[in-house]
Amino acid sequence: MLLDHNELIIYRDIAEDTILAPMCECLSSYSATETRDIEQVRRKLAGAIGPMVEYCEERSFKGNLWTAYLTDRLLNADNPYTRACEAKADTTGSIAKLVLHDMEIIFRMLNADLKGALKALGLDSLDCVLDYTPAGESRVYSTEIRDRICELAEQLSCSGSAMRLKGILTRFYIGYGSGVLGLHRAFSVDADREGHMHIVPVLNMIPMTLDDLIGYETPKRKLTDNTDAFVNRLPANNCLLYGDAGTGKSSCIRALATQYYGRGLRIIQVHRDQFEYLEELISVIKHRNYRFIIYMDDLSFEDFETDYKYLKAVIEGGLELRPDNVLIYATSNRRHLVRETVSDRSDYDEDMHRSDTMAEKLSLSQRFGVQIYFGSPAKKEYDRIVTELAAREGIAMSEDVLILEANKWELSHGGRSGRTARQFIDHLLGTGRERSTD
Repeated sequence: MLLDHNELIIYRDIAEDTILAPMCECLSSYSATETRDIEQVRRKLAGAIGPMVEYCEERSFKGNLWTAYLTDRLLNADNPYTRACEAKADTTGSIAKLVLHDMEIIFRMLNADLKGALKALGLDSLDCVLDYTPAGESRVYSTEIRDRICELAEQLSCSGSAMRLKGILTRFYIGYGSGVLGLHRAFSVDADREGHMHIVPVLNMIPMTLDDLIGYETPKRKLTDNTDAFVNRLPANNCLLYGDAGTGKSSCIRALATQYYGRGLRIIQVHRDQFEYLEELISVIKHRNYRFIIYMDDLSFEDFETDYKYLKAVIEGGLELRPDNVLIYATSNRRHLVRETVSDRSDYDEDMHRSDTMAEKLSLSQRFGVQIYFGSPAKKEYDRIVTELAAREGIAMSEDVLILEANKWELSHGGRSGRTARQFIDHLLGTGRERSTD
């Protein structure tokens, strides 16, 4: 068989794909000198193209869907070779020979005469899959990653030889990594019915950088200083972003996911009810050649909750040291993450060791070496946020009227904050008042 996917060795995981096998079988049957049952091959090829189109449409691939599909499977491959490339290890030994064996097969797959097969089998009406235009946006990748995959598909289809094909893929793996962690910038943690943890990509994140967030220059600089050190493999600290609601703490973390993606940073969000998976998560990612921020949003504990003790041990203080490629960033409205009561500081408290109790509650916050305060903006700063947001949205309202209306809005919508300013601008856009100058 010309396209014997079952002979793949290092890339054997893609051979088990439910789309690849029937496509290869049909194209091999068409290429054979004698085809026993042309009608059977015709039906099988048409039946295989359907799932391939569905797969590619979900990812909004364009152009030749066969090469785009194969490219996507190659980029999502997770095997010893892709891991070695990601870690920039030596890939010139025996494994390189085995990969070249696989590349010979994959090269034939990429260059299979799908157009000729469609014509010979009377399926000319399906040739739009060779120059496909997707119907909607990708539900799997950001536009940036989708375009990168489609561009790489064109390069692979024009590689000219298995050796050049291997070289193109190797350079991609070295630059961006492989598998789910290589193609996505942010993730969440999920568990299946058996309780097994999975790292799930966050789809369709809005691409934004810290420059898109107006104001808060000092907090942003502190955040980037720590993150720069981390991605440059220098000593860095766990980071706590605390302060008033709506001041951009969570937005700053989302911005890091875009701003540092090309430098190998990946962000994984873990929710309060998922702390039990932290040790397993760290064990999975500690040997990867990325820098990981485990992100906890709106982190705080009531005085009767004890989960924070478990978190303390994971962050710092357990038997196993936290890996160098993992930091924990958290956002909270509280600087002291565990709620204190008046009795904690009262001389009449029944606790015989009151100071020990207070130290215990404060010790979680102290495990964040960098603590950055985000406060509600002063009026002048709030006005600047409003005017810059209005300018970005093309709102033509006069500045005096804009600021007057913005101040009216914040009085009845929770006070001054970046979130309040954004809600005010959305209100203007939604009600059609953005052109008013009265």
